[in-house]
Amino acid sequence: MSRKNYIYNPKPFFNPSKNEKKRSAFICYAMKKASEIDVARSKLNYTLLPVDPKTGNVLIRFRRLNEHRACAMRAIVLAMLYYCDINSKLVEASIEKLADECGLSTFSESGNKSITRASRLISDFLEPMGFVKSKKTNNKIISNYASKKIFLTPMFFTLCNISEKKINYFLSKQKNVSQNIEDQKIFLSFSDIKLISKLDEKTARKKILNALINYYTASELTKIGPKGLKKKIDIEYSNLCKLYKQK
Repeated sequence: MSRKNYIYNPKPFFNPSKNEKKRSAFICYAMKKASEIDVARSKLNYTLLPVDPKTGNVLIRFRRLNEHRACAMRAIVLAMLYYCDINSKLVEASIEKLADECGLSTFSESGNKSITRASRLISDFLEPMGFVKSKKTNNKIISNYASKKIFLTPMFFTLCNISEKKINYFLSKQKNVSQNIEDQKIFLSFSDIKLISKLDEKTARKKILNALINYYTASELTKIGPKGLKKKIDIEYSNLCKLYKQK
């Protein structure tokens, strides 16, 4: 395969299914805000520390995203917003669906489909940078790929230039909202981030520790160990402080 054909569909874009229901006013607003800026060249991509979500270790600093991955990121950010449940921050679409509708799925000559371009963007960049959190699920679905729940973090919305005030305003207008408490514990809320700026460091770190304990299973915490957990707290505290200062 020649180098110029190495990347299938070098200009991907998000094209949702025609039978999808109409999106809320907030989702339309969020997608418009994300379209107005270049999320792949955001300042946050250079100031935050990339962290291995499994070990808590700081990864080697990313250089400027190459154009192929940048194009993929622009497409998948819009797709994630489109399918986001703003109450739980859950992306209500599988990685396979995101890949298909963003033009990131590839097919071999024998007809086998691959979603590696999308899955690696999420696992190797978006999650280490703190823009999303993923959680494996045990649900059996008709798919050739492992099932994961993807959640958008407060940093994701900041990346898209969407303010906490706008999200809170939208949520305050909603009626009869059913919230999944278990999912909400996966990452710090906007109110938690705001509190960190006002609390002393010891109290703030304790709040981050509680959030991490709620996110990881007992076996995962055992593997991470005390040193790994401390490193995660250090990095989360540093990133969240930077995030608040940029508002």
